[in-house]
Amino acid sequence: MAEVILMPKLSDTMTEGVVAEWHAKVGDKVSEGDILAEIETDKATMEFESFYDGILLHIGVEKGGSAPVNAVLAVIGEKGENIDDVLKNASANATPKEEPKEEKSSPSPEPVAAPVVKEEVVAPVAVSTPAPVPVPVSSGNGRVFASPLAKKMAEEKGLNINQIQGSGDGGRIVKRDVENYQPAASFAGPVGQESYTDVPNSQMRKAIAKALTASKFSAPHFYLKMEVDMDNAIAARKAINGNGDVKISFNDMVIKAVAAALRKHPKVNADWMGDYIRYNNHIHVGVAVAVEEGLVVPVVRFTDTKGIAQIGEEIKDLAGRARSKKILPEEMQGGTFAVSNLGMYGIEDFTSIINPPNGCILSVGQIKQTPVVKNGEVVPGNVMMLSLSCDHRVVDGAVGSEFLQTLKGFLEDPVRMLV
Repeated sequence: MAEVILMPKLSDTMTEGVVAEWHAKVGDKVSEGDILAEIETDKATMEFESFYDGILLHIGVEKGGSAPVNAVLAVIGEKGENIDDVLKNASANATPKEEPKEEKSSPSPEPVAAPVVKEEVVAPVAVSTPAPVPVPVSSGNGRVFASPLAKKMAEEKGLNINQIQGSGDGGRIVKRDVENYQPAASFAGPVGQESYTDVPNSQMRKAIAKALTASKFSAPHFYLKMEVDMDNAIAARKAINGNGDVKISFNDMVIKAVAAALRKHPKVNADWMGDYIRYNNHIHVGVAVAVEEGLVVPVVRFTDTKGIAQIGEEIKDLAGRARSKKILPEEMQGGTFAVSNLGMYGIEDFTSIINPPNGCILSVGQIKQTPVVKNGEVVPGNVMMLSLSCDHRVVDGAVGSEFLQTLKGFLEDPVRMLV
């Protein structure tokens, strides 16, 4: 008997999915556990396995097409089986796609298509031909009649006296002719071709845009900045990595320091829930990771209970699977605080948009060598800028400042966050 496969709900916020790729075509034999398709959700692109053995008899959503959750995705059955009644019943029983109230009148999103390159050839611009410049009066031997002053002025201005029309007696070129002379404009040059590429927004890009727009315009952001002396952190990292057993990054040290500081400042480890503020007793730090289609925030759970090396290995694993689209939706949920680091791109200072419902996000710049004052003397130093974006509904300025001071202390004296 034919089995109907419906568009799965692969994340808690998913309302529709896009088929990024089919790994089988109609008529192919598939087995339970085979990768049937890749489904793009609002959070990631995930492989979807077949739950049945049989022949792929029908594909309900073509590659690049979108469909709401519980729409008919495919039908698997026996070769030659009639599936008309099965499709009719499945379509009748499919749960309609739920939409937010404010979006009820919005049309269904267009299927995600391949990038379309449009070109517009710009026709040569029609330029009116200027009236012919009268030829200056000259003597029979080619000499141009001009006053000595007019000749001197033309020479100083770099003008060709032969191109200037005289207005004096007998067409003689005088001072005012040189002063009023305007060289004919030249419009010669190649005609270019305008072109552009329209790339349909992926489900992930739409979700990012929706969430961050809501965050930016609903959460009253304010920003706190603080410089950190990283000399001791550099020395500590060098000593740890010199051991040979483990390798840690500065980002790993920042994440560990953040977790330790959150434990001392629980009011920063909070979420805005609308009617109430949730103060989390557990610490789950989300780490922003750039992927091809945007930005995802995998979560290191119970970060404060883990060592720097363990945090580093976990971040490396999560980031790798995020970039290869193998990360699970639940691995990007539940963060209580977020960190975005652009230091590796040479960015010294920036601010981030809060990842809702979190109350804060930390922006980390590059470590920059610069002159600093120590013990009354100007010496070379290594500083890093931290910027804390706060939702004023959750975190007040004093609370955020105290958190940054503690974080600065941990990074400037790394041994303190290990005890």
